[in-house]
Amino acid sequence: MLRIFLTTALCVSAGGLLAVAVKSEDISARARKLHFSSIVVDTHDDTTQRFLDRKFDIGARHTDGSIDIPRMRKGGLGAIFFSIWIPSKITGQEAVNRALHQIGAVREQVQVQPKDLVLATTADEVRAARKQGKIAALLGVEGGHMINSDLEVLREFASLGVRYMTLTHSGNNEWADSSSDTAAHNGLTDFGKDVVREMNRLGIMVDISHVSDKTFYDALEVSKAPMIASHSSCRALCDAPRNMTDQMMMDLAAKGGVIQINYHVGFLSQEFRNAEKAKPEINKAIGEEVQKRCGEDEACQLLEGDRLTREYVEQGKLPRVKWTKIIEHIDHAVKVAGVDHVGLGSDFDGANMPYGMEDASKLSKITDALLEKGYSEGDVKKILGENTLRVMAEVERVSRELFKQAPK
Repeated sequence: MLRIFLTTALCVSAGGLLAVAVKSEDISARARKLHFSSIVVDTHDDTTQRFLDRKFDIGARHTDGSIDIPRMRKGGLGAIFFSIWIPSKITGQEAVNRALHQIGAVREQVQVQPKDLVLATTADEVRAARKQGKIAALLGVEGGHMINSDLEVLREFASLGVRYMTLTHSGNNEWADSSSDTAAHNGLTDFGKDVVREMNRLGIMVDISHVSDKTFYDALEVSKAPMIASHSSCRALCDAPRNMTDQMMMDLAAKGGVIQINYHVGFLSQEFRNAEKAKPEINKAIGEEVQKRCGEDEACQLLEGDRLTREYVEQGKLPRVKWTKIIEHIDHAVKVAGVDHVGLGSDFDGANMPYGMEDASKLSKITDALLEKGYSEGDVKKILGENTLRVMAEVERVSRELFKQAPK
């Protein structure tokens, strides 16, 4: 989730979901067959904010936003982590309560759409959903401030199905430093390290997107399970503090983790970031107009921010970023960290998408592009989702071992 606006026909076979792709995208027959026979996992989507409007129907095809069931089906998306997000400035019990409300909203959507969605909490359940011809809905909490420095709240989240937590969001919390705030703790505090240990015990993936570099290394040292960066890209290609350095990606991979590439234009394109810095008045104008149109409606803010940014692009005032930048970041991450350690974390419905990847219906283009670059079919499957499922399974294994070791 970005809280800024600029750096911000289905056929189900016996074998499972999405055996026949809609032919609207110009991709090869080989790519189409591979994509729709793979489990495509997206580890970060902010569509949850739209669920707070009870009029929003995820089962209907929408003309705005990036995620709904028809477009997920069209793009072959088999598993999606819905983000539970509260601004960093909201703390205490209010943050807990609002997080619980969002968790409830996701679970309600699953109940309302039983033919298409099923709640999943394990890698095996994601695979089972596919066999049933359904899309697996998973939960990720974006910001450790939502546990209110209370491990009991973390345990409650786990019991409700949360399977990753981003240690911070855009601001520091009481026990961890963020990548976009002035350091206050030199990484993780002692309690922050206890949070990581408890996440390991509970089987919650440790997500290091948004954290400071020092927080990343502290978490890497403490965690007994592999970690993820649920929606980050490569700092070598776009110098954003939210992105990972080559060394960080290598170190993440050395402990079995995965970086899931973010599609936000401000994390993909250095040209876009440079233009943003050179024209701060545009960001100010967008923020003011969004506030006028949306007030405190977060879902509206995200959608209008993206829409207004595109207007400035069409006017030639900001550079046009093409979806192929995603492929550049995937390819760089593979070369640095290895093909077993890269996945997809779009930030759909929470950021500004590049041209050609406006919504989930476009996802098969990624498969086509990777095949064109010479990736093997097995390696493409890993990037599409198998790497993330492997990490989930390993986190589950570590959790079981830690429960066995716990005092009786």
